Amino acid sequence: MRAHERQDAAERRLRAADAAPLLLDAHAAVISWTADAERLLGYPAAEALGRAAAELLLPQDAARVPELADRCRTDGGWSGMLTARHRDGHPVEVAVRIVSVEDGRGPTWLVLLEERGRARGWDMSRGVLGRMVSHSPVGMAIVDTDLRYVWSNAALARFGGGPPLERLGKRLADVQPGLDAAQHEVEMRRVLETGVPVIGFEQVGRVRSAPHRETAFELTFTRLEDDQGRPIGVFYTVADITERHRARQRLALLDKAGQRMGRTLDVMRAAQELADVAVPGLADFVTVDLLESVPSGMEPARGVSDQELVQVRRAGHQSVNEDVPETAVEIGAVASYLAGSPLIRCLVGGRSWRRERLDPLATEWVADPPGGRQATFRELGLHSVMIVPIQARGITLGVTTFFRRTRQDPFDEDDLSLAEDLVARAAVCLDNARRYTRERGAALVLQRNLLPHHLPEQEAVEVAACYRPADELTGLGGDWYDVIPLSSARVALVVGEVPGHGIDAAAAMGRLRAAVRTLADLDLPPEEVLAHLDDLVAQATRDEEGEPGALWSGAQQTVGTNCVYVVYDPATGQCAMASAGHPVPALIAPDGEVSFAELPVGPVLGVGGPPFESVEFTVPEGTTFALHTDGLLEFASTGDGRAGDPEAARDRLRRSLEPAGLPQPSGPSLDQWCRTVVDKLVPERPSDDAALLLARTRRLSTEQFATWDLPTDPAVVSEARKRATVQLAAWGLDDLAFTTELVVSELVTNAIRHAIGPVRLRLIVERALICEVFDGGATAPHLRHPKTTDEGGRGLFLISQFTQRWGTRYTPTGKIIWAEQSLTEPAL
Repeated sequence: MRAHERQDAAERRLRAADAAPLLLDAHAAVISWTADAERLLGYPAAEALGRAAAELLLPQDAARVPELADRCRTDGGWSGMLTARHRDGHPVEVAVRIVSVEDGRGPTWLVLLEERGRARGWDMSRGVLGRMVSHSPVGMAIVDTDLRYVWSNAALARFGGGPPLERLGKRLADVQPGLDAAQHEVEMRRVLETGVPVIGFEQVGRVRSAPHRETAFELTFTRLEDDQGRPIGVFYTVADITERHRARQRLALLDKAGQRMGRTLDVMRAAQELADVAVPGLADFVTVDLLESVPSGMEPARGVSDQELVQVRRAGHQSVNEDVPETAVEIGAVASYLAGSPLIRCLVGGRSWRRERLDPLATEWVADPPGGRQATFRELGLHSVMIVPIQARGITLGVTTFFRRTRQDPFDEDDLSLAEDLVARAAVCLDNARRYTRERGAALVLQRNLLPHHLPEQEAVEVAACYRPADELTGLGGDWYDVIPLSSARVALVVGEVPGHGIDAAAAMGRLRAAVRTLADLDLPPEEVLAHLDDLVAQATRDEEGEPGALWSGAQQTVGTNCVYVVYDPATGQCAMASAGHPVPALIAPDGEVSFAELPVGPVLGVGGPPFESVEFTVPEGTTFALHTDGLLEFASTGDGRAGDPEAARDRLRRSLEPAGLPQPSGPSLDQWCRTVVDKLVPERPSDDAALLLARTRRLSTEQFATWDLPTDPAVVSEARKRATVQLAAWGLDDLAFTTELVVSELVTNAIRHAIGPVRLRLIVERALICEVFDGGATAPHLRHPKTTDEGGRGLFLISQFTQRWGTRYTPTGKIIWAEQSLTEPAL
């Protein structure tokens, strides 16, 4: 008998000594009962002898007795688990082993019982264990304390490194050089030192059985000890979890895509995000090409043929190699792909295309590459490819091409499925960005067309403006500014803001700007301009609420609009201003001192409230008005647009407006000054619109105007004509003498004939020749078209024909009728 057979026999004797034995006859009745059996099941021998074995079991196991009897007769025995009934009724789970015993009286069965909790696996012989580990699909090995192989099973050879006999005496680094053996051995030494097993240790590397790809393993390490508890080696198991590892990688890549893609509404950046996510997790080199109309936000053209030379725009690419040496087309450049190439077929057909192995001698598909030479895939180092069309809402926007270069394993179906998932996610982001680009472009065009393209030329103030719209995620707002030339060389400065963002706000801003210009043309004082504007907004809102055919569509958008209106007269240096819920302008004195106008702020437009009030004051020449929207104050408050202390915001704005301590006009230019202030206070991509309008005042010199107080005597009309003619000669405007005499004669005559109080004549030469006649009356003249039989009424009609424009404006003490003549057009 061999040694291991003797050991098995000894183990069986030991197990038999620990078990409770009993004998059954051929009919499965108890014929021998022992004290151990009584201890286990509680029946004394007198009650057990003669009983059928089935009576000692619970019903579900008692029903199995005939079947077990047949198996014992056929196989010579049986072993397994059964549930017995204790004498007091509770179940007892027992491990059962039945063997045949020949004693001359017929077949007799020896039954060995052991309580389940105390069973020591007596039925697992060395031979059973040997067969189990030899045929197990799990790789197993034992290494000694020097971490050299002393045993391994056949399953371990499937990973390469040779059969079990060739491993003996070697270490892991000798049989699997593509793995991180050092990390592997660190874990085994820790197990040898501590005795604490390591379960679920994962390792990724290249094994000899699959050197072209990475393989993932899950390992378990257990310390082996001798009878004295001393470590004699490590037993470990290895399971291939490559598929599970790749599935986790795919999920991680999709999770990464969810986090990194869709963060921008810029088409080109969204395309680059797709390329960045795919490298190196899926591919070594990725290109994203879009149809030429997509980056500009337009709908792609339909009906492209795969037999045409199609041009696309490179929107993104990425490579595992720095500077992307594989690409022949730069980002933003146009690439032409050969007709019939796989890329064009995917673009036209809308279906993905994959090749596990590219023809190394084939050339790339770009037509007319830089340098005029087509590079082969071998020269580029590319060996496997996937092309996936970018589709959203049934529209193909472009294609994404995935290449492998350094990774030797080709793309498989799982890789293509993952690529299609990535591209599908990116397609939604790209289409959102495309549609946003189109809508934002339309809104920008609308807003830019509604804002002044160029500030008008006039002599009253030197102006500069800076407007910074909200960033792409917030959208456009309704801030606006304007410079409106008025009669008599005066100018109106306007800054306002419509609440909200987007096209509605921009459209509402355009309507209000047009209304302000119309009201300004009536020569109304600031408080009356705001009052009429308030009535207009309120009435439009009521009309919109009451009936569909309202005056303004979307009039509700204008409720809450704020506005400041300033009128400056360069002849007197007088300024008048009023505010409807708008921040008061800042005043920068010629010496650089910054203050804020003491202006009562009225309610915002459209909500009702107390009447608007204006203030009037005189400013020295060189004073700079700084009109701004509240967006500038918001960013001045905290630097990030959050609400903060208003006084702190005004203080920061004040410091920003200080012209570097230089006196005016030797300080910085208005344009530079304006941009510097906005750059200092407003981020590049603000959350709200911000506008700043700077206006540096000028004064007309005494040589530019002449004033005469006239008595209310009709005889003074001829004297007025003479004085005007002499003044025109002094100005070198003799060509305008005839028309000016006519204008002076008619206006002075009307004032003396119809008005009350003193009459004053003033001539102003600026960009035009302006004639003003002031009187104390409140009745405005009206233009008439006289009939041939009328004796009068032709005065204003002639003035309207001979002058550039004319009008009436009211003052607190009367009215002024004025007329302008062009200095450039020939006189009549």
